[in-house]
Amino acid sequence: MTAYNQTDNHEQEKEAVQKKNKRLILELLVYALVIYVFVIFIPHYIVERVKVDGTSMLTSLEDKDQLILEKLSTRFDKLQRFDIIVFYPNGDSTDDYFIKRIIGLPGETVQIIDQTIYINGEPISENYGSTPMIDGGVAEEPVVLGYDEYFVLGDNRSISYDSRYESVGNVKLSYIEGRILFRIWPLDSLGTVN
Repeated sequence: MTAYNQTDNHEQEKEAVQKKNKRLILELLVYALVIYVFVIFIPHYIVERVKVDGTSMLTSLEDKDQLILEKLSTRFDKLQRFDIIVFYPNGDSTDDYFIKRIIGLPGETVQIIDQTIYINGEPISENYGSTPMIDGGVAEEPVVLGYDEYFVLGDNRSISYDSRYESVGNVKLSYIEGRILFRIWPLDSLGTVN
């Protein structure tokens, strides 16, 4: 009877160790999944922190502001006129990104005449430009946007390097990383970005 109890106890201990090992493996898998979601999935597909470098978006955004970028709007075609976006000018994510404001939407015709922006021949009412637009660039002539293209401007129009320049030009949807949701730094400016 003693041998039977020892065998039975040994089996129970073995089962307890196996159960503990399974629980440990499951916990490790859950931790790995959580790390993957927060380190890789969310920054790549949902939200990411970006930093302003320069003054082309004054006075809406200041140099060194830290922002939260959401990426779902580009996947669900939810970008709107006057949204502030982050994009790669040549579609190459190894290059520096630009932060600009959407002015023209896919299929529209944009033209800039005497500092006034026209969309499909009608002047638009907007007050985001913090400085006079000295040069309309390529948009002094009508610019027709393709079905997946956007025309963007910086708010500091006298110095902004944007769609008015051929080297930037119309921004394809596939070049857009996402839309700015809100500012997280500096703390005294914490909140949504207009």
